[in-house]
Amino acid sequence: MRVTGSGLGCPDWPNCYRDGRLVAELNSHAWIEFGNRLLSGFVGLAAVAAGLLAFFRRPFRRDLAVLGVLLPLGVIGQAVMGGLTVLYGLAPGWVMAHFGLSMLIIVAAGTLAWRARPAFEAGEPPAADRVTARGAWALFVLGGVAIFVGTAATAAGPHAGGSGTGDIVHRLSFRGPRTLTWLVERHGALGGALGLLAVGVWALARRRGADRELQTRLTRICLLLAAQGVLGIVQYRLKLPTEMVWVHVSLAAVLWAGIVLAAVQSGSPFREPAREGRAVSPGARASAV
Repeated sequence: MRVTGSGLGCPDWPNCYRDGRLVAELNSHAWIEFGNRLLSGFVGLAAVAAGLLAFFRRPFRRDLAVLGVLLPLGVIGQAVMGGLTVLYGLAPGWVMAHFGLSMLIIVAAGTLAWRARPAFEAGEPPAADRVTARGAWALFVLGGVAIFVGTAATAAGPHAGGSGTGDIVHRLSFRGPRTLTWLVERHGALGGALGLLAVGVWALARRRGADRELQTRLTRICLLLAAQGVLGIVQYRLKLPTEMVWVHVSLAAVLWAGIVLAAVQSGSPFREPAREGRAVSPGARASAV
């Protein structure tokens, strides 16, 4: 919506227009905004289904029920947050919070998907030892900080979301005209640190015999981070073309999902060494069973 300048294609919420009309008019910017609302409805249905089915599951598991409830609550929160974002004219803080809540929903969804696996209930050992798990969770924390600063950089950039409808949207400017450059530099530094940490965790997982699936996931994370780094540099040099910004943000969501899964797969970083279990290969695990 924002890279096409359609953030206020529907200038009101929950209706599209202030005169009470719910459906958008026949113009591209209105339908891009309205289409986002329609797709959010389908996401909401899937979230409600996951939440309800977690309660009908037998045997009942409290952890899955709690995670299942978080999904529809998150979607409802997103609807309200999206409405406030429109009502406040795409103010940077609301837009950042809107995206940040999406990332939190991915945390709940990823954790639910992993813990709902039959192998998890059967008591499979952690995919990595405690040292590697701590590295994976450090990746999670640093990744969250990098995404937050990235949203701030976007909030200071040229894609405010109102260009297609002629709306003037204020940008972050706490450092005057250098705000965007300052934020991009910090975001780039965090991205570089995240890439180095990812390579370190990947090497640690291989050295300490982590599960093959976790090693593969960490490999993908490293490759995605490399692609994100190249893309970020190129898009900044080219003055942030909309098409590249869209890809950069989309890859950030995919990367975040991978980091979330790597963290939950590696197990708790606070477990006792005597209870952590030793990561074994799927073949050895099957033989033991």
